[in-house]
Formats: sequence, structure tokens, C-alpha cells
Amino acid sequence: MSQITRSAEPHPAGETTQGQPTQMEPTTRTQDREFQPAEGGTAGLPVRSLSTIWRAAFIGILSKETRRILRIWVQTLLPSAVTTTLYFLIFGNLIGPRVGQIDGVPYMAFIVPGLIMMAVITNSYGNVSGSFFSSKFMHNIEVMLVAPVPNWVILAGYVGGGIMRGLLVGIIVAILSLFFVQMQPVNILIMLLVIVLTAIVFALAGFINAMMATKFDDISIVPTFVLTPLTYLGGVFYSINMLPPVFRAMSFANPVLYMINAFRYGVLGISDISIYWSLGLLLVFVFVFAGTALWLLQRSKSLRT
Repeated sequence: MSQITRSAEPHPAGETTQGQPTQMEPTTRTQDREFQPAEGGTAGLPVRSLSTIWRAAFIGILSKETRRILRIWVQTLLPSAVTTTLYFLIFGNLIGPRVGQIDGVPYMAFIVPGLIMMAVITNSYGNVSGSFFSSKFMHNIEVMLVAPVPNWVILAGYVGGGIMRGLLVGIIVAILSLFFVQMQPVNILIMLLVIVLTAIVFALAGFINAMMATKFDDISIVPTFVLTPLTYLGGVFYSINMLPPVFRAMSFANPVLYMINAFRYGVLGISDISIYWSLGLLLVFVFVFAGTALWLLQRSKSLRT
């Protein structure tokens, strides 16, 4: 017996073989996820994905900077330790006994806060200016600019690296000082607040310098002709009360003077300037430098060439 097979004829959409209507099922299902347009070409990405990308970018930049600091520690950490030890030996042991006391404290103890701040200032500035300009020179920064990462995340990553190096060097200098003089901080909160804010300020300043620099020589101009004079004239080795009235009045135009005295107040409890003026000035510099750095990062065309 032969079996006759018939091919099934296509049925109209929405009908069964018995002619009864069927319910059409969608071919795709929309997931219940919130979407939010974002800057930098991130429109259409989930909110959670954006926050994950931003966090990964920040951690990636910060970890890269930290590995760089620790990998070349002979260049990033050791020089400040050697230089500070020489300051302690020359100014502390040799000149200190002849000076005696300043504001009721031994001269060695008086210069310790200034030497710590000097190390934090130079290292937080130098780390960001050198690292970011190297990334700009090698065109590595272009990868970050085309990624779905806002500018403030890039800035925060590099500034975090500068803060890390500044604090590490500050800790090393503080440990070295214990071999020459014994001190106990008077106000730990103000001490930590001032040193962190100072590291942020000069890390942002180093970022601005790297943004505006066009060659490697440009990033050494500011430390040589601006930072070094301001630091040495900022009351590291003396009190401004020892200066003639004219030079004492001129010293108030030096922003480093406020930072060193605020830190000295946290360590020794003495200061030539009001602590409130010093903290206020630090906060102003943080906001001004951060706004300038973000504006340069947004407007600079040299990063995209």
C-alpha cells in the first residue's frame, strides 16, 4: 500500500490548522533594565555598566601609577629620603644647636614639619606631571579619551597616583625624623587633613603643567623656578616673625607658607598664620585647580592629534 504524503501548507499568521486564532509571541523581549545617556559616547549603556566601567578605569589608572612608583622606587622614593637625611644632619645637628629654640621648640623639631611638606609637595607634583606628560607624549591618553570614561575619572586616577607618592615619601621622611628628634603630634586630624589637601593641590598643579607642556623641558620649568623658591621661602627653616617687616609682609603672598604653617600647627601646635586661613586657602586651590584641569582636559586639542 502506497502512502501519499502531503506537504503542510503554510497557514496564515494568527490561525491554527483548525482555523482558530493563535497569539503571536514577540521575537525579542526587552529586559527590565534602566538606560541612561551619558557623556563620552556612552548613550544606551546600562547605568550599572557605566559605574562599573568608571570604577574599573579609576582603579586601573591608580594601580598603574602605584606599580610605576614601586617599580622605580630608586627614582621616586629614595632621593627624597637621602636629601632629607642631609637636611637633618646639616641644619639639625650642626646648625640647630647654634640656633637654639624657635617659638619654644628645638630647632630640629621646628624644621621637621617643613621638610615633610617639602617632600610631599615636590613628589606629588612631579609624579603627575611626569606620568601624564609621558602618556600624552606616547599617545596612550588617546585610548582613555575614546573610552566611555568621563574626564573626571581620568583626572582622579592620575591625582590619586600623585597623592600616593606624596604620602609615601612623607611617611618615609617622618620615620627618618624619629632618628634625630622625638615628637608627638598635637592634632592628628589637622595634620592628616593638611597633608592630604596639599598633596591634592600640587598633584592637580602637576596635571595642569603636563597638559600645557609641549616638550619634556617644559615640565621642569615650574619645579625649578617656582616650586623650589616658594618652598624654601615658605618658612621651612625659619619663622616669618624673624624677618624684617617688609619681607615678612611679602611672605604672606606665598601660598606654601600657609600650608607649612598649618601642618606645623598639627604637629607642634605652633603657627605664624591662622589655621582657618590656611585651610580655607587650601580648599580654594583644590576647587580652582580641579576646575582648570577639567577644562583643559575637555578643551585641549593636542591630546587628540
